[in-house]
Amino acid sequence: MTSVTIGSLITTVKAGNTLGEGVFWDQQTQSIWWTDIEDASIFQYMIDTKQLKAYSMPYRVGCFALIKDDPRLIVAFDRGIALYDLNSAEIEWLAEPEEHLPCNRFNDGRVDRQGRFWAGTMVDEHSRHVMSAFDSEPSIATLGALYCVDHYARCQKMLTGIGTANSLCWSPDSQYMYHADSTKQQITRFDFDSEAVALKTPCCFATTEGHVFPDGSEVDADGYLWNAQWGGGKIVRYTPDGDIDISLSLPVSNPTSVAFGGKNLDWLIITSAKHGLSDQQLTLEPQAGDLFIYQLHGINGLAANRYLSKSRL
Repeated sequence: MTSVTIGSLITTVKAGNTLGEGVFWDQQTQSIWWTDIEDASIFQYMIDTKQLKAYSMPYRVGCFALIKDDPRLIVAFDRGIALYDLNSAEIEWLAEPEEHLPCNRFNDGRVDRQGRFWAGTMVDEHSRHVMSAFDSEPSIATLGALYCVDHYARCQKMLTGIGTANSLCWSPDSQYMYHADSTKQQITRFDFDSEAVALKTPCCFATTEGHVFPDGSEVDADGYLWNAQWGGGKIVRYTPDGDIDISLSLPVSNPTSVAFGGKNLDWLIITSAKHGLSDQQLTLEPQAGDLFIYQLHGINGLAANRYLSKSRL
């Protein structure tokens, strides 16, 4: 592999998000998509025109993805997973697997390389504080789960006992799936059976310490994992063996998710958040909540996958 370096900051999109998350690159329209969870908005930034569009959503959006041969989005709203038309605002609910857990909401997710949509849940932060005041059991913070929506819109629970689902991504050959429970400060690697849709042999891939938590991740074309580290003000690139390879310091404390973009997929795109920062911290971090684009040298990402619905074929 050639020498890999992170070049200069190409541009900053002044989004000012409360909780920017779930970023991905749309190769067809040469645009960047992401969500602001707390403001219940979806954003699209057009590279050629430098136009930033904001779409107000009916519920908070944990994550979402584009759909192959369908203008709608597949969206993990806080309350469930649905198909959503940005133009008409029509919703077609696919699954509400945790309607019996009103304190939970959907968080991070992504489409796997076979075109299935995955999304994980967590106990909402406000609910976590309220519940902890009445229940001392540690299980309160691990009521989240990870779900997979297959090509026929069937939703299956894949993991349980999660505090905050994050970092969902796959190796280039789909041999491995990566997933973080941010509250446990650990990224786990699973052997991934892409045909049977099964997760096997979980092992600790990487950990963080102190007040640094693994947030969104993505894997580059060489199989190295890039992780946004909430509270650490940095993006860390890990080797396929879990060793730290590169660390990029940012002007914000809370980066939230990463993606590769640009015509050659050699941009590193990073969302961030103002959420959780004090007034003093916000004064010191005027770019908190903005989106950053850095130039990469010697490395490329992989194109974002679209949800594939065989029920429409």
